[in-house]
Amino acid sequence: MASLEVFLGIVAAVVLLGVLAVRVSVHLGLPSLLLYLGIGILIGESVLGVQFSDAQLTENIGIAALVLILIEGGLTTRWDTVRPSVGVGAALSTVAVGVSIVVTGTGLHYLLGLDWREAFLWGAVLSSTDAAAVFSVLRGVGVSRRLAGALELESGMNDAPVVLAVILLASTDPITWMTPALVIYQLVAGAVIGLVFGFAGGWALRRAALPSTGLYPLAALAVCVLAFAAGQLAHASGLLATYIAALVLGNAKLPHRGGVLSFAEGMGWLAQIGLFVLLGLYVSPSRLPEAVVPALIAGAVLLLAARPLSVLVAATPFRVPWREQAFLSWSGLRGAVPIVLALIALVEGTDGGRLVDVVFVLVVVLTLLQGTTLPWVARKLGVATSAEPREIEVDAAPLDELGADLLQVRVPVGSRLRGVYLRELRLPAGATVSLVVRDDAAFTPNGDTRLRERDQLLVVTTAQARGPAEQRIRAVDRAGRLARWRGESGR
Repeated sequence: MASLEVFLGIVAAVVLLGVLAVRVSVHLGLPSLLLYLGIGILIGESVLGVQFSDAQLTENIGIAALVLILIEGGLTTRWDTVRPSVGVGAALSTVAVGVSIVVTGTGLHYLLGLDWREAFLWGAVLSSTDAAAVFSVLRGVGVSRRLAGALELESGMNDAPVVLAVILLASTDPITWMTPALVIYQLVAGAVIGLVFGFAGGWALRRAALPSTGLYPLAALAVCVLAFAAGQLAHASGLLATYIAALVLGNAKLPHRGGVLSFAEGMGWLAQIGLFVLLGLYVSPSRLPEAVVPALIAGAVLLLAARPLSVLVAATPFRVPWREQAFLSWSGLRGAVPIVLALIALVEGTDGGRLVDVVFVLVVVLTLLQGTTLPWVARKLGVATSAEPREIEVDAAPLDELGADLLQVRVPVGSRLRGVYLRELRLPAGATVSLVVRDDAAFTPNGDTRLRERDQLLVVTTAQARGPAEQRIRAVDRAGRLARWRGESGR
């Protein structure tokens, strides 16, 4: 019992340190993952003396954490934001990955003397941008929706092809003409499985009368994890299935959507904290000095050749301006994913001990270099934008016994709902604003009530009027009181 108490106490302390590290990282301008890695090293063999060297367990926990991170990324990504960037994001997560593997592998073959297969394995491990790093760092940088959407899609989808490439290159099986067909099947099947689980899960959750609001976030998370499991069992890409399912669910009209997103965000942070601390615990600091020179060489090849060329090949057909291409090149953030990929290579039987150390050093160097300079680079390239107002939040809760829905609407700063009279909102028949909460005081509004920023509205609507009511609210949020009923979808 005492050992269990000690274990739970250590876990709780690590989580609290990780939460505090978020605030410290914001104050210092450093990505929080560096502090998490530092906590892991502090706990490990060189400082506090905790011994941990189980590569298989670390890989399994790493994959599980990546699943949670992808779920958070998919659920919180708005389709409106990424829709203009679907082509660029898909090209960056597929074509750019292939170019990066070839360029990085070729460079490391000649510069480090690696044989061709090992060189391409290193290139595959280093070619994936990290979802956790992108979602946590990029969203604090003011860039256009097109750029942000492309990078979010890339980081969410490129794990799948890269994992397949690492497994193929790390195994001793020969690569034949069937290999590309197998990769295509795994990606296509993974995407289809994700779509099926996403739409089916959204349909089921909208019709389920669960007895507690806290069950909806758990059900949404379970749907996405089931998509991963189904993808893996079908010998497809479970990671891609996970992200697609989460993306579909996150853009569905879910009951208690705000609670679902908050829960997913919390689980995403927990996964990041646990994953980076575990990776810091696994790595042996005494071996890291030997990895510095190979890591710097690999980082130079990646930053100066592989990433720019891969972005050029993937983005040019979509007429992306050179300034935006330069920003895309610099913002290909690396994090836990390359380290987990190196562990996969180690577990698959490749001599990946050196690779793990090199990747660890490289992740730290690139995170310090890229993560801290992204806002400056965005300003210098002229792609920085002023902060856009937050998207309006509309959270729905079913009132099953009454056959109605309750919409909770928060008016964000910068919304064009500000200054609109309720009579100008023109909600459809069957929907009405029943309560307004302003400055911690609630009152019953009338047609002459004028909305303000940070108001919270409770809209009671019939099930049939819910869709048009939500559409109208989003339309006025974006276009103001003159938004056309049919011309501005608000989606």
